[in-house]
Amino acid sequence: MTHTYTDLVKQTFDYPQEGFKVGDNGYLEFNGLDLKPIIEKYGTPLKMTFLPKIGMQINKAKGLFDKAFKKHKYEGEYHYCYCTKSSHFSFVVEEALKHGVQLETSSAYDVDIITQLHAKKKINKDIFIIANGFKPKLYTSRIAKLINSGFTNVIPVLDNKEELQAYKRSVRKSKEPFNIGIRIAAEEEPSFPFYTSRLGIRARDVLEFYVDEIEGNEDRFQLKMLHVFLNKGIKDDIYYWSELNKAINLYCQLKKICPEIDSINIGGGFPIKHSLGFEYDYQFMINEIVDNIKKACKKAKVPVPNIFTEFGSFTVGESMAHIYSVLAEKNQNDRECWYMIDSSFITTLPDTWGIGEKFLMLPVNKWENEYHRVVLGGITCDGHDYYDSEEHINEVFLPKIKNEEDVPENKEPLYVGFFHTGAYQDQISGYGGIKHCLIPSPKHIIVDYDKNGKLTDWLFKKEQSAQSMLKILGYL
Repeated sequence: MTHTYTDLVKQTFDYPQEGFKVGDNGYLEFNGLDLKPIIEKYGTPLKMTFLPKIGMQINKAKGLFDKAFKKHKYEGEYHYCYCTKSSHFSFVVEEALKHGVQLETSSAYDVDIITQLHAKKKINKDIFIIANGFKPKLYTSRIAKLINSGFTNVIPVLDNKEELQAYKRSVRKSKEPFNIGIRIAAEEEPSFPFYTSRLGIRARDVLEFYVDEIEGNEDRFQLKMLHVFLNKGIKDDIYYWSELNKAINLYCQLKKICPEIDSINIGGGFPIKHSLGFEYDYQFMINEIVDNIKKACKKAKVPVPNIFTEFGSFTVGESMAHIYSVLAEKNQNDRECWYMIDSSFITTLPDTWGIGEKFLMLPVNKWENEYHRVVLGGITCDGHDYYDSEEHINEVFLPKIKNEEDVPENKEPLYVGFFHTGAYQDQISGYGGIKHCLIPSPKHIIVDYDKNGKLTDWLFKKEQSAQSMLKILGYL
């Protein structure tokens, strides 16, 4: 009696399920797309972005918040922002914009993307631009330039008290005050190496900062948003609800002395499926968030705020797949069987190497073959270029490359797919020269001795320009 890979999956998970099933031709289908002709046309290794999934995710979240608002008779508005640092590619951002999202930025070069999108008439000047992150002078000056050029809903979220001074100097006076937000420096979860986030202003300092620096200047600028983000993400545990409620209560205190504030931004953090065993009740979490905000505001006798989210991975993560061929099988000892792929995990899926991230991994073909335990190895000479466990189990099982009966269909390679890989992997791996948060490559200085034995230096490369990144990303 044989035990096929199909048997293994059906015994372990509820299968088939949304986004994944094996077609009549024996090849895996991803969101209804037959992967066989894609592989035959383009070969491997390849990465593929399934754009319709982006809109599906956006509309899913909007629908869930709409249900929660109706259930709790919530009177505020909901705004879905796309966190551009998850994937800056033009085709991703433009697809998200088709579904009515607002945008969140995290670096100076992000603002150049906003400018290009407006020039291409992909956005209007009334779109919300939530400017997050620690902001060097280049970043604050470009934010000010956006405001001065007539973008009416730019909200720079203050990361520190000194940041406000930059906008006081560079934003021109006008009939309407410009908007600002404040990010709370959240307490980190107990297992984190630090007690408090490096980003944001300490919660205990926010009220005093408002009274000292913002109140009384409503003709020039006004506080519109309180922002909180937890690195752990939006999870149903004591830590998340405790930190969220601290932020909500701080909002209520601010609202009593600052009538202009009208929004709370809970950041991102919705998880995505990294295993066929993934379970997460999105509707329950959204219902609880909305209910917690409404109850706190009712108790404090203040109006409920508009709710902003900044979903990045949730928006784009499930839209991408990486597919590799198994080049060879290597048995290095009695217990470990290596499948060598035609690429590298370090260079194409760096989170698997850097932070031990697990992605949803499935074979594309040979589902009717017997299975066994393997370790996947990349083709670099780095000892850490491997993948040896899945999210639901501390092992990897894949079909045997050949069954005992050597039938013709087993002569083709085994194709292995890593799915839901669309967030951050390109930026962190430096695809084409782009970087995480579009932080540019620094200028490179060479120092050496000249012919007289004296040290001399020269510029080898200038700092990477915004234009070079925009070209890679498809905006130019």
